[in-house]
Amino acid sequence: MPNRSTPYRSPADETWRVFRIMSEFVEGFDTMSRVPPAVSVFGSARTTPDDPHYGQAEKLAGELVGHGFAVMTGGGPGIMEAANKGAAEAGGESIGLNIYLPEEQVANKYQTVSLDFRYFFCRKVIFVKYAVAFVCFPGGFGTMDEFFESMTLIQTEKTDRFPVILVGSSFWTPLVDWMRKYQLGRHPYISEEDLDLFVVTDDVEWTAQHIADEVDRRAAQADAEVVRDMTAEGTYTGRQPQRTPDASAPQTPFEDLSR
Repeated sequence: MPNRSTPYRSPADETWRVFRIMSEFVEGFDTMSRVPPAVSVFGSARTTPDDPHYGQAEKLAGELVGHGFAVMTGGGPGIMEAANKGAAEAGGESIGLNIYLPEEQVANKYQTVSLDFRYFFCRKVIFVKYAVAFVCFPGGFGTMDEFFESMTLIQTEKTDRFPVILVGSSFWTPLVDWMRKYQLGRHPYISEEDLDLFVVTDDVEWTAQHIADEVDRRAAQADAEVVRDMTAEGTYTGRQPQRTPDASAPQTPFEDLSR
């Protein structure tokens, strides 16, 4: 029989790991609170400078800076480098959220604000908490992860609806067609309106203007909206999960965790 035992970790090791996680949040929150509203740009690290999407990402970042936004990426090569380059050369804040990886990531040189993360989940919180929009260029699993996370947060109303733009129609349209055919048509896993939570385009100038218009529209409505409980990660607390009453089960009082 194979040995399926878990390597022993002392309680002290686990406790100190919590402090390391806290330190990443503290540094991230402190740093990002000082920069303008940002647009998170995602896409493949394997995109080369001669790829048309590289030039589009660079141009988009410059357009976003012109509208007063910072640009935030994962700090690596490819689309991330292109977006950081466009933002830096336009004179804006060019943020890189770099990650520790088994195969060392080379941080691109165009970052004006640079943070390093051991933990993907800490990094992902920063991407969401300090972004007013997501832009996804063609990419791999990481890009898909960020795109579908945004869909989940918006669909479940854990966050307000924010612009999610997929740049590159030849890449994204087949995925949307699959969603429409299998997740909506063949199986009732999503609703028709869920396919309106994002936009597919090839026009980066329109993308930047659309984001600016949506941010301005939301700001104008903010005073009229009901204030909802916000968690530290930038999502809404919502309601406690309901459970079927069971007299034999211990009842744990609900604690407000929104702080």
